[in-house]
Amino acid sequence: MRQIFLDTETTGLNAESGDRIIEIGCVEMLNRRLSGRNLHFYLNPERSSHEDAVKVHGLTDEFLADKPKFAEIVADFVEFIRGAELVIHNAAFDVGFLNNELGLLQQESIDQLCGEVIDTLRMAREMRPGKKNNLNALCAEFGVDNSGRQVHGALLDAGLLAEVYIRMTRGQDSLVIDEVEASTAEVALESVDLSAFTLPVIAADAAEVQAHAALIAELDQASGGKTVWKAAEPAVA
Repeated sequence: MRQIFLDTETTGLNAESGDRIIEIGCVEMLNRRLSGRNLHFYLNPERSSHEDAVKVHGLTDEFLADKPKFAEIVADFVEFIRGAELVIHNAAFDVGFLNNELGLLQQESIDQLCGEVIDTLRMAREMRPGKKNNLNALCAEFGVDNSGRQVHGALLDAGLLAEVYIRMTRGQDSLVIDEVEASTAEVALESVDLSAFTLPVIAADAAEVQAHAALIAELDQASGGKTVWKAAEPAVA
């Protein structure tokens, strides 16, 4: 399973009104382990950032002036994310901006490039209703060190999100049995001759039978005589 944890920084909040992406950060995870492959770009948006946006990410127009334009990095970006499952915090925001940039260049949209987009903000709201679910709050909740996050940064935030996601979904992969493993196990079972084994049958002694009967009676009394085995006893007899 290939997942890309992605974050962007932008000149403002509205791609439809002309705001653009100024930073993209991507962190790759393979089978729930960080691969060490990242993709990171600062971009020249060809417009000024809103003052409030600069307060959030700290990327000034002067800093971005000599950076590549999105058109210059789009091929590398598309190659990196193609076919992967994207994991994004507040996915609608980032995907909206990415689709705007891709559309300006007549490129495929995110849903055409990637198999699925997971929104960790939606996940967090379902897990923690009524609580703050921004990235800082989730880092605090799941014990992820975000002490280096003085301002928002796309690559830094993508890395933090990857750590948060692993903790949010801890144990989830253990519930899934791979089809190949299942079929292999099935073949292994079929190849064993069970007739070669003598399995001992240990009968309960009188004290154990009495203790079991007492427990069954207590359960029957607690349920008001509605226990399932009562209805099944005549059939068994």
